[in-house]
Amino acid sequence: MSKVLIVGAGGVGGVVAHKCAQVPEVFSEIVLASRTKSRCDAIADRVRAREGRGIVTESLDADNVAQTTGLIRKHQPDLLINVALPYQDLHLMDACLETGTDYLDTANYEPPDEAKFEYKWQWAYRERFEQAGIMALLGSGFDPGVTNVFCAYAQAELFDEIETIDILDCNGGDHGHPFATNFNPEINIREITQRGRYWERGRWIETEPLAESRVFDFPEVGERKAYLLYHEELESLCQNIRGLQRIRFWMTFGEAYLTHLRVLENVGMTRIDEVDVDGVKVAPIKLLKALLPDPATLGETYTGKTSIGCLVNGIKDGKRRETFIYNVCDHAETYKEVGAQAVSYTTGVPATVGAMMMLTNQRRRPGVHHMEQFDAKPFLEQLQARGLPWSIRES
Repeated sequence: MSKVLIVGAGGVGGVVAHKCAQVPEVFSEIVLASRTKSRCDAIADRVRAREGRGIVTESLDADNVAQTTGLIRKHQPDLLINVALPYQDLHLMDACLETGTDYLDTANYEPPDEAKFEYKWQWAYRERFEQAGIMALLGSGFDPGVTNVFCAYAQAELFDEIETIDILDCNGGDHGHPFATNFNPEINIREITQRGRYWERGRWIETEPLAESRVFDFPEVGERKAYLLYHEELESLCQNIRGLQRIRFWMTFGEAYLTHLRVLENVGMTRIDEVDVDGVKVAPIKLLKALLPDPATLGETYTGKTSIGCLVNGIKDGKRRETFIYNVCDHAETYKEVGAQAVSYTTGVPATVGAMMMLTNQRRRPGVHHMEQFDAKPFLEQLQARGLPWSIRES
């Protein structure tokens, strides 16, 4: 039985709080902290109503290492689950180092002043975490996260040699808004508007933003056009999947979404640098974030499904093989269970499962680690049991 500190009270934070509350034999005590305590209190009320458990709420500026350190020392959690902003990863890792607390996140660090995310900043913590005898599990969401585990499972169980991997992310749902993002608008738009990048035969190849697309047939959704993006799990998977020759990431977008995005880019609303407005400095993307719907509020009217997985090509028993390992998640069903849309749910459930496995010592090793560096089977068994069943489709 363990105490956990969840940092972040957005859509994913709400899912993690609910899912942790459903497993009292592992999560005996839950503390939820965010800059806006009222958001934590609202989640706590919903958890109490749905799960019959109380959780402690706190106010926290996750950019302030001393404040986080003080909160950790006050509650003495066994694990910190970071579902706050990627800008705050390093601050929270610093606090965990100072207090000797294990750490888990769902997205890698991104500097606030540059739309560029990569693992080098967090990999720099490896030796210090090892020496402190604590663990950091990076990217325990869906993509990254479950997609990494799918690749590890393919390597261990389905293939003798893996040649190529395409990670395919489709949200086939409809939230009813003219334009909205399924997670933090600022992070989402920064991710989409940067240059694409994929790994092939030992080198990174860059593309213009959203310049390359393909049509894929997604289970339970159908054919959708997907666009090549850079995504952080490529960076670790190209190192940890033996013999890999190429790995890419693709995400679907509707034409209405892309039209809105192009207009916003053209008028400068996606800029991350500050501009002067009557003597006040403001980053246009932050203003846009304030105007767009809060992703945590989208669930009530969301219909349709997400379909996300890994298309793996290689050799098995001397013959060519292509498999798609995937999950399909229904927006309406996840809202019925925890009051959240499927994009939040598919991130929050793996974060909870990763935390369970760390706290029960099934997936704990001092240092900084990625999801594919552990046995895939136990994680996938728990994933299925906790609400995200997965399937394999042979081509």
